Amino acid sequence: MNLRLIAAQIIDEVTNGRSLSDVLPTYFQSIKDPRDRAFVQALCYGVCRYYPRLDVILSYLLQKPMREKDSDVHALLLVGLYQLMEMRVPAHAAVSETVSAVEKFKKPWARGLINAVLREYLRNKDKIDAEMMTDDEAIYAHPSWWIHAIKKAWPDQWEQILSANNAHPPFSLRVNLQRADRDTYLHRIENEAQIIPETKTGILLASPISVDMLPGFADGDISVQDGAAQLAAELLQLEPEQLVLDACAAPGGKLMHMLEIQPQLEVVAIEKDPKRIESIRENLIRLKSQADCICRDANEVESWWDGRLFDRILLDAPCSASGVIRRHPDIKLLRQPTDLKNLAKEQAKLLDSLWPLLTSGGLFVYVTCSIFPEENILQMQHFIDRHPDALEEKIRADWGIACDIGRQILPGMHEMDGFYYACFRKM
Repeated sequence: MNLRLIAAQIIDEVTNGRSLSDVLPTYFQSIKDPRDRAFVQALCYGVCRYYPRLDVILSYLLQKPMREKDSDVHALLLVGLYQLMEMRVPAHAAVSETVSAVEKFKKPWARGLINAVLREYLRNKDKIDAEMMTDDEAIYAHPSWWIHAIKKAWPDQWEQILSANNAHPPFSLRVNLQRADRDTYLHRIENEAQIIPETKTGILLASPISVDMLPGFADGDISVQDGAAQLAAELLQLEPEQLVLDACAAPGGKLMHMLEIQPQLEVVAIEKDPKRIESIRENLIRLKSQADCICRDANEVESWWDGRLFDRILLDAPCSASGVIRRHPDIKLLRQPTDLKNLAKEQAKLLDSLWPLLTSGGLFVYVTCSIFPEENILQMQHFIDRHPDALEEKIRADWGIACDIGRQILPGMHEMDGFYYACFRKM
């Protein structure tokens, strides 16, 4: 089994539009050794994280662009380059194993090409790196349109944002306060850890570990969730017996947190992806909680709504995920410049569909894991213009950045992912 080959096949699928979270589990079925899985995952995440930089350098090394039908060879070249540039893999092993992997493609010409390109990079690494590091895509390891968009949105913080996007994410946990308090749980884990002060339930570990190694995970004492995502349930101001809607509920972390804060809720969770809603149901079982999980499009209200008005609505809106690139580096490959406009339309449609379902005096919390104004503050300004009965409820907090409407956490702030929150009371 050639692990570089598997990594290249995965990268090839990502460059053709599939996400790492969709592709990796399929390939992992054939990899039994956890160490091999970890190596493949490191290769795939690393290539995606630095794809724009790697591609600039590869274009320089190639005499002419690769043909579209040879995207598999292109992916293998990226895997080879990434090992030489960023991994502690002996250069001879990186080259020889990558060259060997190409045999499975049944393209004899590619063996010599890969060998020549990788050795050329090794011979002239310093010169090539110096020449290529005048290109913004190589310097910041982001597509040029993405760099431009972040510069426009955050002219004073754009470099910090790009740097945070390229960093490895922290490992954050949420303590189930129904079963344990945070200080007590800190004493149960052997790993170096600290509280996340901006949350009531968050713990930050110095290094990631398998969930199987987390004390009480199987019993629902602890869950994996970024600190920024833990703020959603706290902002909802939950009380017993409330009827709550969690729209676009997958992967379910915010739903579970709601039920941990206030077990006596009646929650309706809407998710249109059948696979993802099954994951939500599995987590409900682990946490010994209950919710009415409905596999429908939240926009198609008539297909799932029973006519009762909700006391609380959480809309975790589909978005560019520009705030979580460090966790999902394949976003750099999957997102296109036209996506922002299309996503903004989808968000507006959801807002208009769900707002009428909120009772008078009820609270609506809008959240994205985006940093772009088109999906956040500008979206909220348009929402208020369309709905004069929506009164912003200011978020009284010291986390993130106060915006004209809502608050924005940028990637890396408070060791958190990039999130935006806004709250509205129905008059």
